[in-house]
Amino acid sequence: MRTLFLALALSLSAPVLAQAPLEAALPEIRKGFQDWMLDNRVPGLAFGIVKDGKLLHVEGIGVQDLETRRPVTADSAFRIASMSKAFTAYGILSLAAEGKLRLDDPAAKHVPEMAGWASGITVGDLLHHTAGFVTDDPWGDRQQVLTEAEFTAKLKAGVPFSTAPGTAYEYSNFGYAALGRIIGNVSGKSYQQRIGETVFTPLGMGATSYDVFRVPRERLAVGYRFENGRWTPEPMMRDGAFGAMGGVVTTAGDYAKWVAHLLSGWPVPAKAGADGEVLRAMRMGGGFTHSRQRPGKDAADCRLQMIYAGGLVAGQDCLLGGVMFHSGGYPGYGSHMLLFPDAGVGIFAFSNRTYAAPLPPVWDAAGALQRAGLLTARPVPVSPALEAGYAAAKKAWEAGRIDVQPEYLAMNMLLDSSAENWAAEFKRLKGETGKCDTSAPIAASNALSGRFQWRCESGRMNGQLLLAPTGSVQIQALRLSQAGR
Repeated sequence: MRTLFLALALSLSAPVLAQAPLEAALPEIRKGFQDWMLDNRVPGLAFGIVKDGKLLHVEGIGVQDLETRRPVTADSAFRIASMSKAFTAYGILSLAAEGKLRLDDPAAKHVPEMAGWASGITVGDLLHHTAGFVTDDPWGDRQQVLTEAEFTAKLKAGVPFSTAPGTAYEYSNFGYAALGRIIGNVSGKSYQQRIGETVFTPLGMGATSYDVFRVPRERLAVGYRFENGRWTPEPMMRDGAFGAMGGVVTTAGDYAKWVAHLLSGWPVPAKAGADGEVLRAMRMGGGFTHSRQRPGKDAADCRLQMIYAGGLVAGQDCLLGGVMFHSGGYPGYGSHMLLFPDAGVGIFAFSNRTYAAPLPPVWDAAGALQRAGLLTARPVPVSPALEAGYAAAKKAWEAGRIDVQPEYLAMNMLLDSSAENWAAEFKRLKGETGKCDTSAPIAASNALSGRFQWRCESGRMNGQLLLAPTGSVQIQALRLSQAGR
């Protein structure tokens, strides 16, 4: 299988500090994708790794079509199927941030055709797959070509429910198609135009669209089905009313910009304003949690706890920590993306075989990056309030009295332990550790709490500081203990 190594991202985008550990992890990552392609008879694949807003690495493996044997590159265009849902969720949440709709609005308020049969279904139900619609992956994929008029007729007729609205999670392409109609009705523009103007154009995603027939043939990764011992090209479906659930056509180079944008909402409050709030809302789940076996070779005895959020699944992985992810499956294509918002890292991959979503090699790539030290959470900025509270705590330690600056003490502090008891505790600790160097900075957990460690003559001192929810800076808890005890 032919492999094309793309130096573009490595030479132009990669931060120098991240390059060495990434280079060490790449052979394992590359082999994981190659093995998966071999085992699943996939003609071509593109994968990318994004960190801190930069495309660290992008690579094509195999061919984008079996006729000309053109190699996959960063500019090869793939349909990404249900990974398109994140764009739709972003569109809905952006309209909510603009005050043009609410997630608790009845869906029929914005889609009149749903009145009568969709009572109890909210916009949020559609967003989080709790509308009571049946899972419809095989059927929904083939609805891509519906015209708006044909979809209007379906909306008027209604659909049967598998469960009562709001009572269970069940993945629905029909529901996301309805969200696309809401975006069009509320914005006054077509769904595709609204996403193009608010996402593709601002992010410079010029090679991304909903119309596969606009992609130059020499750049299109042709989608194949492997059946009866041979590859057969899947018919190309035109863009239609179900584009909101799975219609995006993009390249690795373009999609990396979207991944970088999704990750720009962290760490908090690094990105303030409405857009940062929208991005963080995409991590907020609704409805019901569920679990499944995690993908990849490190899956033994490890359940992945998750909830459907805004076009992304938010989860807590027992090995990798907090994650967001989504797959895509489509006639001729499969895709997967995995984000680590706290570390600022994203991994994605596209393939050109029917429903061949490369989950295992993407999750295994994440494990390799973790072992290389590239999934470490970015430090939370230290707020002015936390800096002031830490300075007050250090002054109290140096003075040997917690009440040396009483204005920095929350009202509970001396009720929980008297000033005399605090003085006795400081004296005891100082007797055990000797003089401590308190110049070490505090590491913020959030804007109002953090941890620190001081080096002392006899060992180290661990500390935790928690501020109160008050108008001025006030300490509600200060915990000190010797390391190792």
